[in-house]
Amino acid sequence: MKVDIWSDVQCPWCYIGKRRFEAAAAEFPGQVEVEYHSFELAPDTPVDYEGTPIDYLSDRKGISRDQASAMIDRVTGIADSVGLDYHYDDIHQTNTVLAHELLHWAKSLGRQLELKERLLKAYFVDGRHVGRAEDLADLAAEVGLDRDEALAVLADHRFLPAVKQDVAQAAAYGINGVPFFVVEGKYGVSGAQESATFLQVLETVAAEREPAGETA
Repeated sequence: MKVDIWSDVQCPWCYIGKRRFEAAAAEFPGQVEVEYHSFELAPDTPVDYEGTPIDYLSDRKGISRDQASAMIDRVTGIADSVGLDYHYDDIHQTNTVLAHELLHWAKSLGRQLELKERLLKAYFVDGRHVGRAEDLADLAAEVGLDRDEALAVLADHRFLPAVKQDVAQAAAYGINGVPFFVVEGKYGVSGAQESATFLQVLETVAAEREPAGETA
């Protein structure tokens, strides 16, 4: 069964949704193929944003700093419930287009899932920068990809058209927030749903396919 997931590497709910979906896929008896797609939550963000995550949320959403801080506390607590230790004090808000280009390169090599996990952990847990080419190349090397080739890919932007294609497809689907899961190209699930919900969707789709003699 194919599941396409639109997400951004600086989206806290995307990492939470990833963990919840992985738990559902582990319970599902069939095979689940996952492919990640690019979605830029804030394409106008500078690579080296000078403020804090609280500054960013407050400015972006037009809310008070106290409200922004409460939002961060809430999502950090939910992340902890799925085994993720978010360190918002160390986060480097940035532009993620290069990270998406790198993920498309990794996908061409069959290594997208490994790099996706590394980038999310780098951003939310490790306090690493995921917007600059040198830093991204370091992270690529950490999952066994060639650092020099990563730099070359980011320098000539050969995968930028693929990023734009993902963004266009998201618009065509009506996706305006992430994470967003598309199962078998026709069933959409929005947000970081509970694992039980994801499992129910997978089981429902599998059951619908059985009359045609197909298996998950």
